[in-house]
Amino acid sequence: MLIIESTSHDAYVNIASEEFLMKNYPDQDIFLLYVNAPSIIVGKFQNTLAEINLDYVKENNIKVVRRMSGGGAVYHDLGNLNFSFHVPHKDQDFMDFSQFTKPVVDMLNEMGVNAELVGRNDLLVDGKKFSGNAKLSRHGKIVQHGTILIDSEMEILASALKVNPLKFVDKATKSTRSRVTNLIHYLPEGTTTESFKKLLIDFILKENEHAKIHSFTEDEMNEIHKLVEEKYSTWDWNFGFSPNYNFQRAIKVPAGFIEAHIEVERGGNMKKVKIFGDFFASQPIEEFEDYLIGQNHDIDFLEEHLSKIDLTQYFGKVTVEEILPLFK
Repeated sequence: MLIIESTSHDAYVNIASEEFLMKNYPDQDIFLLYVNAPSIIVGKFQNTLAEINLDYVKENNIKVVRRMSGGGAVYHDLGNLNFSFHVPHKDQDFMDFSQFTKPVVDMLNEMGVNAELVGRNDLLVDGKKFSGNAKLSRHGKIVQHGTILIDSEMEILASALKVNPLKFVDKATKSTRSRVTNLIHYLPEGTTTESFKKLLIDFILKENEHAKIHSFTEDEMNEIHKLVEEKYSTWDWNFGFSPNYNFQRAIKVPAGFIEAHIEVERGGNMKKVKIFGDFFASQPIEEFEDYLIGQNHDIDFLEEHLSKIDLTQYFGKVTVEEILPLFK
């Protein structure tokens, strides 16, 4: 088994490294550990916008990254340790999460923490979740990754993942919010994310006599950064890959009440747009609706394009800044 400790806190890099390892080490058992700066990691089959508080995420420079596995959205920060097991598929039971959560549970139990696997893929202590796990199978390998909340900022977690459920109608996988806790309340005084990571690495080394430490080479890091550039840092992957969804939003501006009903297809393009309200328009609102069709449901993209047209023709005295929340 190769034990790899990422030196990067960039979520784009760390999520890309999982795909790199899966493709480039097809027959090798791997244990990867990484810590991300504030970021939200969404499941492959989720509607990203329906999982995040977009305004809060943008204001706080929180990265949003789609991973390869299914499951729900999770918040990462420097108080959250992430681990990832990669093994050849062979005769593995894909739905059995216990094999790769067992080392974490066993180590915590040895430390006097009453951790346990509950349900299919959650680790709990005192009935509260401190670790969620997800899984995928591809290229002849199984990858199971999980989070370990050690000293994460819970208030930010709650704010970043808080979204208005009335905005979206879709069939995408929804995240289930559970009662969560940080392990810091159960661990020896002075424990940090880094010290816990070191303990876990030592535990894996002790339990696997053939395990050894491996560091990414310069060539490997170049390949990972290429994946970041082409995939994991792109709007197309992190937002546009979302399943089809319907979006609706109403706002009140000085010009009046405005309501938007939007149908978005996979790829993030707006397929149908209908605008309602009590505003006064000198030009048919259908012109504005037609202008939006085919555009990305991306706030930065829309801000740029709405700045190119005279919105007062459609909504009276209104600015781009006042209209933009209609699409968030």
